[in-house]
Amino acid sequence: MDLGLKGKKVIMNGGAHGLGLAALKLFAAEGADVAFFSRKDDKIQAAKAAIDAAGPGTVFAEVFDMGATGPGGGTEAYQAWLEKAAQELGGCDIFVHTASASGTGGAGDWQACLDMDIKGAAYAVETLTPYLEASGTGSIVMLSSTAALETFIAPNPFNALKAALITYASQLSQAYAAKGIRVNTVSPGAIYYKGGNWEVIEEHMKPLFDGTLAKMPMGRFGNPEEVANAIVFVASPAVPYMTGANIVVDGGFTQRVQF
Repeated sequence: MDLGLKGKKVIMNGGAHGLGLAALKLFAAEGADVAFFSRKDDKIQAAKAAIDAAGPGTVFAEVFDMGATGPGGGTEAYQAWLEKAAQELGGCDIFVHTASASGTGGAGDWQACLDMDIKGAAYAVETLTPYLEASGTGSIVMLSSTAALETFIAPNPFNALKAALITYASQLSQAYAAKGIRVNTVSPGAIYYKGGNWEVIEEHMKPLFDGTLAKMPMGRFGNPEEVANAIVFVASPAVPYMTGANIVVDGGFTQRVQF
């Protein structure tokens, strides 16, 4: 199936590992140009090599820390990076918001989750809207979590603010439909990969890991590629009438009934 991504310009905040990297490799394989950042140069170089190997398009990547304060950090620096990425790619057709405080160990920090998971999405939308509107196939994908959909482990900022992100994306989809910009959310369940949260849980909280695995209807955790497939499909022009949706990718782990 041709997803219509050849030549499309994709900007992602983050993307050097895990779900983000898997999605960028798939975007590249479909012929898209991509831009992303990471806090560490070695991760950028490794990710860039993997993306280059996946497809022939342009890859723009730089060291940037969304959580930094002072000179070179903060909202203005973040929006400046997004603007630079759009200029480097020659536009923006797709924005994917993957940045989350959970990736830096801040799932229990209200301010960190607010700044990265919510404000990181809102300020990117503010910056990139003109490019997305000019695209003609503008698409925004927000990465939430099944922890936002039902009680999981314990109440914490990550869970609450990922729920807020779904609400923001849903309402944004209504406001932006007339601009020709689709907005959807992808909510992964427990996804296992090297360096990810569930590898850490397996090492340090084995009872929680084993208990979660035992409840998996499919008998296993998911992998990044399985989520990436959903992100790329939802973002692509192949589904031009889909907007305001929240796509759950969890192997049937959540037990709520979704209408």
